[in-house]
Amino acid sequence: MSAEPNDQKPSVPWHPEEMKATWDVRVGKSITIQASARWTPAGVVAAGIAASAVLLAISVLVRARRS
Repeated sequence: MSAEPNDQKPSVPWHPEEMKATWDVRVGKSITIQASARWTPAGVVAAGIAASAVLLAISVLVRARRS
């Protein structure tokens, strides 16, 4: 086992084209909403393929129900 802590974030992103976004929304004095997101081009492609597969399956089900 090494003596170095493993909970430190790496200084470089995991993926070279990684994109990040953060949002801070404040409503009044006591409500604060914070959010963050990160994505890669490969993740966008994977999400597109998954959405296409779902839409294709739905279209097959709708066509089968109509006939």
